[in-house]
Amino acid sequence: MCVTCGCSSDENEVRFIKVDGTTVQHSHMHSKTYEHHEHSHSHESGHNHNHSHEHHHHDDDHQHSPHQFKEIDLERDILHKNDLLAERNKGYFDAKNIFAINLVSSPGSGKTSLLERTIADLKSEIAFNVIEGDQQTTNDADRIAALNVPVIQINTGKGCHLDSEMIAQAVKELSPKEGSLLMIENVGNLVCPSMFDLGENSRVVIISITEGEDKPIKYPDMFYSSQVCIINKIDLLPYLKFDIEKLKEYAKKVNPNLVFFEVSAYTGEGMEAWYTFLKKSLKS
Repeated sequence: MCVTCGCSSDENEVRFIKVDGTTVQHSHMHSKTYEHHEHSHSHESGHNHNHSHEHHHHDDDHQHSPHQFKEIDLERDILHKNDLLAERNKGYFDAKNIFAINLVSSPGSGKTSLLERTIADLKSEIAFNVIEGDQQTTNDADRIAALNVPVIQINTGKGCHLDSEMIAQAVKELSPKEGSLLMIENVGNLVCPSMFDLGENSRVVIISITEGEDKPIKYPDMFYSSQVCIINKIDLLPYLKFDIEKLKEYAKKVNPNLVFFEVSAYTGEGMEAWYTFLKKSLKS
């Protein structure tokens, strides 16, 4: 999808689908074509993205070709445009007193189940709006719509992450009320979404105990750029060899400021602490 993370460079259609009960409406369609190249990247802080590149040279003078400069400039341009629009999104959220959370994780961590349980338990107290990101289907958005909250499904096609432009368009459709909570469920991926600021107030990385303790050091950028880490599926601890303290130790090596919540979206254990965090975030 984009030059920065190396997704497909083919033309890609992104679909915005408004889900209202059993009704599915195609509200926006757009496509982007980006040039593909290989690159390496590093992050200096939070949502600020500073990228370094290695280019292999086969001539004695080590000269950059115009094509190489074009690739570097294109990547910088894409990230710059994304960050500018992310700032606009954040300004909108701040003006409307909307607290936006970017939920990120690998597939199967329980993001949607956690979101379902959170909405079911708190929707009488908090006004929710939801943006669901997946490559295909409206399965997750259908689950959220069943809870009678506004939801937009973004199908990214071959893309592996949401970006700030997608969020801006989805928010226009949702038109969230002042003082509401916007939950953005990103595409299941611990790599590419870490590079793209959406304008969120908080990035929450979810890891289940079925994934192993070393995920934070395998995918450090995501844990470094997040403010909260939810450890899900703790109801399975009696059946698995898993050390939560070792996971936290690895995560703190990457990001000493991470706030942890140990929960089971299935049984509800530990969810009250997560709910308290959400309520305090809305009031702040």
